[in-house]
Amino acid sequence: MFADLKRLDSGLWQELGGLRQWLDEVMSDPAAADIRAVPRGSFPMINLARTDDAVRVYVFAPGLAADALEISIQDNLLTLRGERPAAPDNDERVEFRRERFGGDFSRTIALPDGLDGERAEARYRDGVFEVVLPKREELKPRRISVQAA
Repeated sequence: MFADLKRLDSGLWQELGGLRQWLDEVMSDPAAADIRAVPRGSFPMINLARTDDAVRVYVFAPGLAADALEISIQDNLLTLRGERPAAPDNDERVEFRRERFGGDFSRTIALPDGLDGERAEARYRDGVFEVVLPKREELKPRRISVQAA
């Protein structure tokens, strides 16, 4: 039984994982890059929510300071730019996998029509940025009162 476990540790699984990653990159569909199909390794990760008054974008960027993320909006595109510090190298450890990258990043998200970019606000707390994009008044739901006849 333990001989089978030793055979699995031979690096074959690592090679197959690399092959799978290469196939994912080669066979990826560039047309599928919308909010529901995030490319692997996208940073920062986001949540996008809608209320009656606004669209809210939650940007998860642990390790970034509040002034390290540049947020801009133009033509219904929200762009997030910055630089993530690299993890310190340690020559004594042997890394088996590294998923956290360091360096420049940029991510652009298509937003729905009808948002007022002039009144946009951003807040930061504990590595989470919240971008609030208010809806224009004409797009907010309104209540219609019913008159009794």
